[in-house]
Amino acid sequence: MINRRTLAAAAFAFGASALAMAAPAAAQTKWNLPAAYPADNPHSENLVLFAKDVEAATGGKLAITVHPNASLFKAPEIKRAVASGQAQMGEVLLSIHENEDPIFGIDVVPFLATSFADAKKLYVASKPAIEKKLDAQGIKLLFMVPWAPQGVYTKKDLNTIEDMKGLKWRSYNVGTARLGELLGMQSVTIQAAELPQALATGVVNSFMSSGGTGYDSKVWESLDHFYDVQAWIPKDATFVNKAAFNALDKATQDAILKAAATAEERGWKMWQEKAGWYIDQLKAKGMKVQAPSPALAAGFKKAGETLTEDWLKKAGAEGKAIVDAYKKM
Repeated sequence: MINRRTLAAAAFAFGASALAMAAPAAAQTKWNLPAAYPADNPHSENLVLFAKDVEAATGGKLAITVHPNASLFKAPEIKRAVASGQAQMGEVLLSIHENEDPIFGIDVVPFLATSFADAKKLYVASKPAIEKKLDAQGIKLLFMVPWAPQGVYTKKDLNTIEDMKGLKWRSYNVGTARLGELLGMQSVTIQAAELPQALATGVVNSFMSSGGTGYDSKVWESLDHFYDVQAWIPKDATFVNKAAFNALDKATQDAILKAAATAEERGWKMWQEKAGWYIDQLKAKGMKVQAPSPALAAGFKKAGETLTEDWLKKAGAEGKAIVDAYKKM
């Protein structure tokens, strides 16, 4: 027969064991990282690897959950969510916030940096200014990763720039909206997660983006032309709420920064390797992929010069200094 003392001892032992097992879970910090693109997009895949690196380096002390495809916050809301502490981390195409500050849109200045090598130089030249501006908003920049060069998707032949007049044009930042305005198109602001539906319902019938976005949105189901204009190489920024980061112990902070450096290097490599693959996929799906005609290229160049002048006026001396530093590299 078991007496009360034996039962009490057993209960104590069970309670102590339960507390011991619960201690690691209670000590674990859980963060959310909203992202704007599908789970199989290289940006999202890279973020998942980044989260795994952080969790491994901290021995499970910090667990980061990636929420792809704008499932937690819509793309334009992600940066504000991180700044306000609604999410601890976030990733978004930085140029969609050019209306806040022209420097956020430096990588979509037309034909300024159209190769990965030049895009990296422009990033190096602009990074200190971007870090400073995000810091003032309570955000710490962790890393930035490019997309592939941007081309134009349509459902019709484009021989000259005049052929674009009247198209329903998807815009996603200041630059694409202004381009639509210059070329006489009907601009509609559509973020990546909303693009497949917008194409399927005819809300838009043309847009400028990378092969990756075309692939993600199954563009071949609605459009059949891709003109490889290579207008610019935009970049996604991954950042962290500064207060949340500062609240961590130094070992955890160092783990995040090390994983971020690895993610940046890996992300650039992923996109350089996959840029051509996306173009091949568009061709395989029956899309007509081609370089712009000389007349079309000239029209884009002229529009690009106007957009560049607009950006330099808005960015002022700070923007000019960054561009000048980039061109000297």
